[in-house]
Amino acid sequence: MNWICETTLKNTEMNIKVRQLTLSDIEHILTLQQEVIQFLEDKNRLSSLSEEEYMYIFNDNGLIIGAFDREKLIAFRALLDPSIDEEHLGLDIGLKKSELKQVIYQEISIVHPDYRGHGLQQTLARLIMNEFEKQEHDYRYVCCTVAPFNIPSLKDKFRQGLEMAALKYKYETKLRYIFVKDLKDLTDRIWNESKVVDMDDTTYQQELFAKGWRGYEMFKEEDRYKVKFGK
Repeated sequence: MNWICETTLKNTEMNIKVRQLTLSDIEHILTLQQEVIQFLEDKNRLSSLSEEEYMYIFNDNGLIIGAFDREKLIAFRALLDPSIDEEHLGLDIGLKKSELKQVIYQEISIVHPDYRGHGLQQTLARLIMNEFEKQEHDYRYVCCTVAPFNIPSLKDKFRQGLEMAALKYKYETKLRYIFVKDLKDLTDRIWNESKVVDMDDTTYQQELFAKGWRGYEMFKEEDRYKVKFGK
């Protein structure tokens, strides 16, 4: 077995191993995904993938890595090379059609409820991007979607240096932030202007995104989540 790494979960003595997943892992992937969906109070916060979509990734259209506690799959993350269509996230953030082939998606991220709170999502984020960078590719942009108030996933994206670039309805009826990171832009962002907006103020956030503002940070103040915007 070719393990990417072996590590200890933060604040525990539990050892886990991480490796690239293959089509032979599909049943374990679907089972874990269903367990996580059943645990969620708000099922709309997770946009799950179908068996066909996972098979598409395994057919040389992306990468999935998984973490194991002994023989049990406890978490996984996926990257997806998306098809070019009218729902492409690159179009949502203002890229030209000629640039869409340069976009890779950070797709679904799943952690079993019993293993949350130990930084596993962030560990897998670092590892999958490391594996991705080992491959020859022409991608420039990483994009993904996150539901408003999905706090763990929002924190995960900001920690990776992704920025909010849009807030739109995706997957037919689900409101989602569109995140992006330019892999070729390694400079630190300097914001000339900044604003703080309540996360539940959808209309004003959409107005700011339409004017070129980016969401770059979030915090909680008096039981309300807020987003920092910069331009």
